[in-house]
Amino acid sequence: MRKEELYPIKFDPIFKYRLWGGNKLKTNLNKDYKGKNIGESWEISDVKGDETKVSNGELKGQTLKELITKYKGDFVGNSVYKNVGTDFPILIKFIDAEAPLSIQVHPSNELAKERHNSFGKNEMWYVMGADKDAELIVGFDSEMDKKNYQKHLNDNTILEVLHHEKVSKGDAFYIPTGRVHAIGAGVLLAEIQQTSDITYRIYDYNRKDKITGKERELHTDLAIDVIDFKRYDNYKTNYEKTLNKSNVLVHSPYFKTNFIKVSKALVKDYSYLDSFVIYMCVSGSLELNYKAQSYDLSVGETILLPAAIDTVELTSLSAEILEIYL
Repeated sequence: MRKEELYPIKFDPIFKYRLWGGNKLKTNLNKDYKGKNIGESWEISDVKGDETKVSNGELKGQTLKELITKYKGDFVGNSVYKNVGTDFPILIKFIDAEAPLSIQVHPSNELAKERHNSFGKNEMWYVMGADKDAELIVGFDSEMDKKNYQKHLNDNTILEVLHHEKVSKGDAFYIPTGRVHAIGAGVLLAEIQQTSDITYRIYDYNRKDKITGKERELHTDLAIDVIDFKRYDNYKTNYEKTLNKSNVLVHSPYFKTNFIKVSKALVKDYSYLDSFVIYMCVSGSLELNYKAQSYDLSVGETILLPAAIDTVELTSLSAEILEIYL
């Protein structure tokens, strides 16, 4: 297939019920779904059984796997295709937590491969909105070891030794595998992560799911060998917000994310980059122009530029986007 056929691609999101979910994906991000307690909008996903499909243009209805199989390096980048083949390496989400998420941790690539034949789950959060006094839990507030951690878990005092951080719009956090974490009530955020749905819950407030009536499964035995018990001085990511420029947000071996505040016509040249590019609009709206075609992108929307696309123009009076690539 010819790379000239490729264009900026949008996908139909997949909405996920969560017992902690609210309605901000609908009210704040204009998502169209039925049902209550929708906690996640999977924007771009290659997770088995949850593959998002193209929503615009001639490729409408096709999955990531089908696109990568057809276009290979022209779609994801030659180096990306060489490394991961037809497995799309990252998962893009918006998350609305009306109630707090479980305290959890994710396994490394090595352990995830060994235990689940999966990628690990390094991820990052960008806070799009937060209620008054809303917080995230990230890491520990004091030095910890397995024995002490197990004691706090058994005594139901694990929350007392975790690091609680109040957050506001624009805060960002990198969550490497092994770091204990949880999104608190009242937080709306964008999440970029490796393509994995492997999560080890270690504490869930002893609550029961409204649908099943049961407490959710915990994975304390699996988690104990995964956790990084070290205390860190700072968990939040500091970054610049220079106008009309790609400001480094989180650059990891698994994905790179930049923050761009667009306030005029801005030409983005990706001819140097051997990767697809994803834009997540986290505030305002913009117009993306490519080959005389115009694509609107509003807050809560996501668009993917195949690797074969070298140059696009972004136009807005005021928009904030996350720029993601490998």
